[in-house]
Amino acid sequence: IILPLEWFPLNKPSAGDYFHMAYNVITPFLLLKLIERSPKTLPRSMIYVSIIMFVMGASIHLVGDSVNHRLIFSGYQHHLSVRENPIIKNLKPETLIDSFELLYYYDEYLGHSMWYIPFFLILFIYFTGCFTPVEEESRMPVAALLLTGPSSLYYWYLVTEGQIFILYIFTFFAMMALVMHQKRKGLVLDSNGLFLFYSFIITLVLIAVWVVWLWNDKILRKKYPGVIYIPEPWAFYTLHMNNLH
Repeated sequence: IILPLEWFPLNKPSAGDYFHMAYNVITPFLLLKLIERSPKTLPRSMIYVSIIMFVMGASIHLVGDSVNHRLIFSGYQHHLSVRENPIIKNLKPETLIDSFELLYYYDEYLGHSMWYIPFFLILFIYFTGCFTPVEEESRMPVAALLLTGPSSLYYWYLVTEGQIFILYIFTFFAMMALVMHQKRKGLVLDSNGLFLFYSFIITLVLIAVWVVWLWNDKILRKKYPGVIYIPEPWAFYTLHMNNLH
């Protein structure tokens, strides 16, 4: 969106795609390192399967997002469903619309599930090992406090754009229950656990602000009609900010 289109033609990967490719390599490695630091873990085979699913889901999402974001240059509007988009309505033959709906399914449903479920599972496993009986270890350095802002913003984007609020909130509730359970044993969160816990708390606040801000948006309400109303940032962009590009 930001860089000149001449640098990255529509039939080639964009700058964002290259960053996403790097993410698909770096993040699984970091998740494995997190698991190594946790005294409690799953069987090795289950960890490997989780990482494999994560890479597959993130890769599916990479392809889907790459195509969907490039469609913006052709007039695609993320705040509308696939079949309601003007550029999709005019496709001939009409069976091509089914192909775009399949792409949307792989991107928004299958890809997200295979990506985020292992991701939050590994984060929670790591969190279970972030407890200590030593009060002095339950203090966050200033640098960590400052980084909770960017970390929370990242999780906010994952939850809103990925439409995974249910997965996020259940993970958060499980973390809260674990904190209360460990407190009865005289254990408290160490600095790493506090960083993750505070990030999730601030994320919930950011999501609440986002929902309240867009609560009366009739067009986004139509796109997200369910009980849980959490609009995607990309849908907001194509609806309210696309004219700025």
